[in-house]
Amino acid sequence: MSPRSLDPEVVLSRLDLMSQLLDDLAGIGDVPAERLLGDRLLRHAVERILTQLVELAVAVNGHVAVTDMDQSPRDYRSSFGLAASAGLIDLTLADQLSPSVGMRNVLAHEYVDVDLDQVADAVPLARQHYRAYVRQAAQWLRERD
Repeated sequence: MSPRSLDPEVVLSRLDLMSQLLDDLAGIGDVPAERLLGDRLLRHAVERILTQLVELAVAVNGHVAVTDMDQSPRDYRSSFGLAASAGLIDLTLADQLSPSVGMRNVLAHEYVDVDLDQVADAVPLARQHYRAYVRQAAQWLRERD
């Protein structure tokens, strides 16, 4: 059964987890592909953080879409468009974040061999765009009160 009203605590707890993951990612520093290749634990940590960021954002997107728009996202990627339609994030950010779903799918399902250059390239984008996601979503939530 879908929730009938937005639960701010659910959104806040997910945004807090995202902030913690982003802090962890920032603490790792530069993550070139060579470093990921030479340090399996680091690689696993980075891959898990990237995957979790997408999962948490999609969960927030879905919660907002269902409770505010009475729509369920048809897939992870479309959840970002619905988040923009609901005003949770702006459309530019939604467009910047939706490709991260593809990386999440590769990492989570191992459809193909993971290209460590692509993982390394995803790290600074995740830092920038998911930090903006947390800021925009938190601002949206504050403005609802």
